[in-house]
Amino acid sequence: MTVTQSEPALSGATSIGGLPTAVRDCRAAPPHPRPAGRDQYTISEVAEHTGLSAHTLRWYERIGLMPHVDRTHTGQRRFTNRDLDWLSLVSKLRLTGMPVADMVRYAELVRAGECTFTERQQLLTAHREDVRQRIAELQSTLDVLDYKIEIYADAQRASERF
Repeated sequence: MTVTQSEPALSGATSIGGLPTAVRDCRAAPPHPRPAGRDQYTISEVAEHTGLSAHTLRWYERIGLMPHVDRTHTGQRRFTNRDLDWLSLVSKLRLTGMPVADMVRYAELVRAGECTFTERQQLLTAHREDVRQRIAELQSTLDVLDYKIEIYADAQRASERF
C-alpha cells in the first residue's frame, strides 16, 4: 500500500493523476516532467526529479516517512508516480517547517487508513496555525525592512535635490 491511497478527496474536486484537482493546481511544476506512460523510477531519477539526495530518500524510507518502496529482483528501489506525489507533499510540509517527527506521524496515520482522518486533520490544522503565525512574524519583519528602505530612499532623494 502506498501512503497516498487513503487520502480523502476534497469535496467537489475531481481527481486527476491521483490527486484532487485543487491539490494538483497548487503544486509547483516539477523540475523535469515525468516520462509519459512510465511509472517506475530509479533512486537517481527520483533524486534528479525531486532535488533530494539518494541518501535523503533512503533515510525517508528508513524512518518511515516513505511507504514501502518496491525493489527489483536485484534489490534496486523502484519508485512510482504515487511515491513522487508523496515526496512532493513531504517537500511542501518541510518547506512549511513541519518537524520530521510530525511528518512521520502523519505518514503513519495515512497508512493506518480512513479511521485516522480526524487525527490527520488535527495535526495539519495545528501545523497550519504555526505556519500562519510564522507568516505574520515574517510580514511584520518585512514591514520593518520596507520602512527602513523607504527612509534611505527618501534620504537619497533629498540629497539629490541639493
